[in-house]
Formats: sequence, C-alpha cells, structure tokens
Amino acid sequence: MCEQEIDLEMVRRHVRQGAGHVARQREIVAKLRASGHPTETALQLLATLEATQQQHKAHLARLEGGPQAVGAEGDDS
Repeated sequence: MCEQEIDLEMVRRHVRQGAGHVARQREIVAKLRASGHPTETALQLLATLEATQQQHKAHLARLEGGPQAVGAEGDDS
C-alpha cells in the first residue's frame, strides 16, 4: 500500500467521523433547545464542526480528483 492510499483512507475516516460528530452535536443542540437551556456555545461548536467537516470533504475531493475538488464549500452534507 502506497502512502497516498494510506492518506486517502485516513481522510475518508475523517469524513465519516466528522459526519458523526456533526450529527451528534445537532442532537445536543436540539435537546438543549427542547429543555430550554442556552444553546450559544453548542451552536458555536456545531459551526466549528461543520466548517471542519467541509475542510475534510474538500481534502477528500482533492485526493480523489473528483468534481468537488473546486468549490467544495457549497456542499452542506
């Protein structure tokens, strides 16, 4: 296995894990709202996680050479 393949698997793992982190933080925000607790800090963390996830996805697109390699910031998932 070459170094690029190892990097590709690592970035794919980061994308998978990041999706889980974003989903979990969205659940936390929803629970805080439902119980009437402040959400400012949780929303700030969610924004950070979402931005980081976009960076992971853009990195993956560059490694794979796919259509998201340019302008990946517009993808919300």
